[in-house]
Amino acid sequence: MTDQLKTYLDVALQAAHTAGEILMAHRGRVAVEHKSSFRDLVTEADRRAEAAIRNVLLQAFPDHGLLGEEEGERQGQSVYRWLVDPLDGTTNYAHGLPYFAVSLALLGQGDELLVGVVHMPALGETYSAVRGGGAFCNGRRISVTGKEHLDNCLLVTGFPNDVSPGRPTNVDHMENLIRRTRGVRILGAAAVDLAYVAAGVFDAYWDLSNQAWDVAAGVLLVSEAGGTVTDMTGASLNLYRPRILASNGRVHEQLLEVLRTGRIDA
Repeated sequence: MTDQLKTYLDVALQAAHTAGEILMAHRGRVAVEHKSSFRDLVTEADRRAEAAIRNVLLQAFPDHGLLGEEEGERQGQSVYRWLVDPLDGTTNYAHGLPYFAVSLALLGQGDELLVGVVHMPALGETYSAVRGGGAFCNGRRISVTGKEHLDNCLLVTGFPNDVSPGRPTNVDHMENLIRRTRGVRILGAAAVDLAYVAAGVFDAYWDLSNQAWDVAAGVLLVSEAGGTVTDMTGASLNLYRPRILASNGRVHEQLLEVLRTGRIDA
């Protein structure tokens, strides 16, 4: 790890833990609001956490750009840009479930992922990665699983906020993959899902609909933990339109076959 990357990581960890303290301080006593739909929630804790993250990052790197879920885009004067989700899993947070996270990622030239941090304050787990430096949880190196056959795998997925008539719901993929694997779980936070793939809790994650700030840090975690990340057709992932498939790499082609064809004998 270069000194510069270490500096970026250290500041990202500081920002994530500062936001996590805010989330924990407000947990269980925040008013919930709706954004685009009754399923798309936001709380005052989201906003305060993002403001705290912006303050830490921009004090350290005033020329960096920043795109956050709650406050939008802040143009920078350099090639560096932070993607910030101050609270991934707001519905879980609002209902008292511990599966929520602060997610931060730093992009460099050509949107190359350089740093990723996923901090789960209620669980006491902090996942981090830098480009070329491996992936870690609370300072301990992590890696993806070694499973080679889908029937031994446990997967995780999510559902889009917009499940109005005529829009894809992920139910078809879920049914096909439940039949072909040990099971599918839904935790309700993409950053958590990806961190758990990187740590070998799950063998793979797929989802139809996310935002770049939901998945960027987790994508780097999975890649640095030895896994594979593509879109759901096997093409390179577009962070800004992430129909994502992340796996241990060994079962990636088997998963792609099921996702492409619906076959359960892949």
